[in-house]
Amino acid sequence: MFVTPPRLHRREFLTASTVGLLSASASVAPLVASAEPTSKGRAKSTILFFLCGGASHIDTWDMKPDAPLAYRGPFQSIATTAPDIRLCEHLPMMAKQAEHIAIVRSVTDYGRATGDHHAGYYYNLTGRPPDITFRTQGNDRRPQPDDWPFLGSIIGSQQPPHPSLPQIISLPHKPSKAPYTRPGQFAGRLGFQHDPFYLKNDPENPLQFLAPSLSIADGMTASRLEGRKSLLAQLDSVRRRADNDPGYLRLGYQQQKAFELLTSGTTADAFRLEDEPEKTRERYGETINGLSLLMARRLVEAGVPFVTVFWKEHEGLKAKCKSAGGWDTHGNNFNCLQHNLLPEFDRAYSALIEDLSDRGLLDETLVMVTSEMGRRPKIGDPRSGGVAGAGRDHWTKSMSVLLAGGGIRGGQVYGSTDKFGEEPKDNPVGPEDIAQTVYAARGIESVQIRDTQGRPFNLLDEGHALDQLFG
Repeated sequence: MFVTPPRLHRREFLTASTVGLLSASASVAPLVASAEPTSKGRAKSTILFFLCGGASHIDTWDMKPDAPLAYRGPFQSIATTAPDIRLCEHLPMMAKQAEHIAIVRSVTDYGRATGDHHAGYYYNLTGRPPDITFRTQGNDRRPQPDDWPFLGSIIGSQQPPHPSLPQIISLPHKPSKAPYTRPGQFAGRLGFQHDPFYLKNDPENPLQFLAPSLSIADGMTASRLEGRKSLLAQLDSVRRRADNDPGYLRLGYQQQKAFELLTSGTTADAFRLEDEPEKTRERYGETINGLSLLMARRLVEAGVPFVTVFWKEHEGLKAKCKSAGGWDTHGNNFNCLQHNLLPEFDRAYSALIEDLSDRGLLDETLVMVTSEMGRRPKIGDPRSGGVAGAGRDHWTKSMSVLLAGGGIRGGQVYGSTDKFGEEPKDNPVGPEDIAQTVYAARGIESVQIRDTQGRPFNLLDEGHALDQLFG
């Protein structure tokens, strides 16, 4: 976490949600060359819906109805609008949109991850396997300046600058609570100027998003700072300090962007969910996650290249699910899915796909759903009472990823797992291949940057796009 050095008091700063995590001492110079285009790239924007905690593939979109009860659980599968896709019975609205969706069922970590959440975030958000520090430090491993970049940061760096909005926006929170901030969601060696901006949702009023989590230190308001001139004076002070202290470079940059957003009328319009018809808000579900997906749709309409919605955990589910309140269902897996997680996901995700399709935006918007891992197919986690606790432990040997729009052919399944859902049976792919597929949908094949010695290297030199998904 960024700590303001004592010689400059924090009251002097306008603070934004993206301030703090890494110093400016990155190991790679933030000089990005133009990317090489591909013929597949149709997508103008990407929405990444990340199911924080590790979503159970075997209970959702890779069900095993012929497996023993000890694996398959009580849920039944249902037919969908796509002949090749069957889904969980608790996803009826998603089933009606299946002709738009491709499911990659054979995603595996090849033994390269650790089973911890930090490593799962990092691998699936960057497409790069976790290094040895993830094994030695586990969930204590902090984001580092030389981490491989978040795929959203890479994509945002390759697009023309938006006239008034950030290139990359994440909402409705930054996973996870400091000091356990998840690695992989930042620009790392690409340079902090390519970090996402974070929109923070108000749990008491889900229609309200701060833009982007802007606040004035110690509860001050913009009017109390005597308007724009005072704000600019403070920003100039930050820049002067940065000349003598590289540790301020990151802060100064984010301060400037925060000021630009604060004073932009276009920004305010993009964030006004109150302008959406009540019927539309109800269709998405008036929850934090539902309205975050609605906000994502508004942002891609406004031309933002990359939007990430990190599933917001429910505090009230911690005890019930033996988790942080999200998809990490160590206990009571089936009740948590049936009564809490799946209904909210089903409504929100199906609404997004339907809405984008109805507005003619789906073909130019890639929508991806992923998570940090799958769940152990055999029911029973020792940490929650074994079989009696009805939980599923972490599982990195297999998981599924959903892709829709952006040139992806819907209604198809790529790859498969064995009869228990434990390991890929055919066409195994890694997170690096999923990342390359996302880049291909955006028309990006190569991104060259230079290291501190001025030597060029390609950020996208691992993995292969799943070309079969396009068409």
